[in-house]
Amino acid sequence: MVKNYWDTEKAAQITKGVEELVYRSNLIGSDRAVCNWGGGNTSMKTVEKDFRGRDIEVMWVKGSGSDLATMTAGNFTGLRLEDIRPLMERDEMSDEEMVEYLSHSMINSKHPRASIETLLHAFLPFKHVDHTHPDAIISLCCADNGRQLAEEIFGHRFVWVPYIRPGFTLSKMIAEGVKNNPNAELVLMEKHGLVTWGESSEESYEKTINIINEAEQYINKKINEETLFGGQKYESLSHEEAFSILAKVMPVIRGEVSSDTKMLLTYDRGGDVLQFVNSKLASELSQVGAACPDHLVHTKRTPLYINWDPQTKDVEALITSIKDGIAQYKVEYKEYFERNKQEGDKMFEPAPRVILIPGLGMVNTGKDVANSRVSGALYHRAIAVMKGSTTLGNFVSLSENESFNVEYWPLELYKLSLAPAEAEFSRQVAFITGGAGGIGSATARRLVSEGAHVVLADLNLEGAEKVAAELKETYGTGRAIAVKMDVTKEEEVQAAFDHSALTFGGVDIIVNNAGLATSSPIDETTLQEWNLNMNVLGTGYFLVAREAFKQMKQQGIGGSMVFVGSKNSVYAGKNAAAYSSVKALETHLARCIASEGGEFGIRVNSVLPDAVLQGSAIWGSRWREERASAYGIRPDQLEEHYRKRTTLLVNIYPRDIAEAIAFFSSSKSAKTTGCMITVDGGVPAAFTR
Repeated sequence: MVKNYWDTEKAAQITKGVEELVYRSNLIGSDRAVCNWGGGNTSMKTVEKDFRGRDIEVMWVKGSGSDLATMTAGNFTGLRLEDIRPLMERDEMSDEEMVEYLSHSMINSKHPRASIETLLHAFLPFKHVDHTHPDAIISLCCADNGRQLAEEIFGHRFVWVPYIRPGFTLSKMIAEGVKNNPNAELVLMEKHGLVTWGESSEESYEKTINIINEAEQYINKKINEETLFGGQKYESLSHEEAFSILAKVMPVIRGEVSSDTKMLLTYDRGGDVLQFVNSKLASELSQVGAACPDHLVHTKRTPLYINWDPQTKDVEALITSIKDGIAQYKVEYKEYFERNKQEGDKMFEPAPRVILIPGLGMVNTGKDVANSRVSGALYHRAIAVMKGSTTLGNFVSLSENESFNVEYWPLELYKLSLAPAEAEFSRQVAFITGGAGGIGSATARRLVSEGAHVVLADLNLEGAEKVAAELKETYGTGRAIAVKMDVTKEEEVQAAFDHSALTFGGVDIIVNNAGLATSSPIDETTLQEWNLNMNVLGTGYFLVAREAFKQMKQQGIGGSMVFVGSKNSVYAGKNAAAYSSVKALETHLARCIASEGGEFGIRVNSVLPDAVLQGSAIWGSRWREERASAYGIRPDQLEEHYRKRTTLLVNIYPRDIAEAIAFFSSSKSAKTTGCMITVDGGVPAAFTR
């Protein structure tokens, strides 16, 4: 049963007007069993003063492209009702005419474009109107016997409208249906959703909740969990087994779905998902169609169902099924597009947004983590609807052509156009070692600012988590994660890349940056000091690069590695034989991997900084004293010493190194590999040419 969250005391404190509508809308949107992400719409009618001080009737309605759960007053549009009411006298009106007409009815041109279903609200003679997509109601509306069952549940209190795409005609049908039924308390929209109303916000909200619960109570009495979806065919794998397999197959999935444009992945092992994917009828039911028109842009008409027996635990067989399944899905999607396209339609990427795998769960794809999660959240709703519909009768959906006309509907595509433009590193995942440090954190900020998702790997987990929290606060949840990783420990490096695969689907950019530094005359350099440098800066860079290479190869969509070397990679630093030697090793290792990676589209380049003191754990250690001693100066004179020895007379900061890393990671250097850039202010002894 859905809960009634109305707080009378809180509602009484809210200023009347649009804020009242915001409160109700947020309550409705907060429960996805009541309303889909991004879907549904609400309205209220008020009397306002126009620019001349006259009283006018205004309808406030949800603006296109916003989500009820997070809407603010600025997401609503005010329209003059005296302009809209005469439209009821028309017999027809195209979508283009409707949008143009409503734009002239706005009381403020700065308001967002009004909802697709604005006329539905305007034509109903009630002060408050709510249109939602409740699981229980759509279960009824997507059952082949739904109308008959609605009579059992609601008697004569409902109006049933057959499926028709939202717009003028549907709005008029609903208004006339309500007018012709004096007992009407709700409208059931076939294969679509619910409309309710009231004379106050509280009445409208409570009517919505009560109606949903009437339907849910009816359905719950009939559900038999044992026979749901035909009963269970497979058993779920344990979490440990599932995560191990998903870590292996998600980079494969990512590569296969990213052949047209890169996608990020998330996975879901919710109880409802596992119950569905493991069932006997999942392969059949999943192909019937979308559970609600609002799902289509984010989930496509159908998911990809992978035929695989999880009890075999045969990963190679699963990978083969995934590759074959995605390839076939793309072929069928292109054929679907060709059969239904109209002039001007441009095909979306043909890869699936929802992939169902018995025993494992659901994998979702999207241009970023947020969109991937939206497709997953909507498919949870689809499962809930199929659960209800198959309990009541047979699950039915829109026809192929009806589905296409919604998926490629200009008014739906307009919502997508409101999203921020994609940037250089959009759709890309960057894995940064030493992510808590000065260079690592500056690089993360630089890449995320242009769309990247980042994994911050560091021994200092607390520091990495702090940077990740800052990035998520600024750029949104899901954009950064922190993992604890010792680059010298093979199992920790492998686990970190598994974590990246499970979180984002794989990796595109590697920044090999973790470091340390020691300084000793050669005759005082201990074997322990030598091995420490070799282990962290040599073996560590090797392990990270090797695991990255494996994952990039699995994906098959190329990638970029950037090694953060040093001026000492090409310059024999005094009293730094161990450090300088291994830094030279790093850049040569980078060139070796570049020579192997070319055929796979994997580029490997090196950035050679010098004396980046700001925010550096290395320069906060004994290294500062050791280097000062080597030059015969005090530690506090070191920064000025380094500045004066450059030909440009400048200091080098983390952001300078981040800029060079961003260049090597970007499309600007797409044809560059095995190269080095010095970012040292110009130290003649370290010139690489």
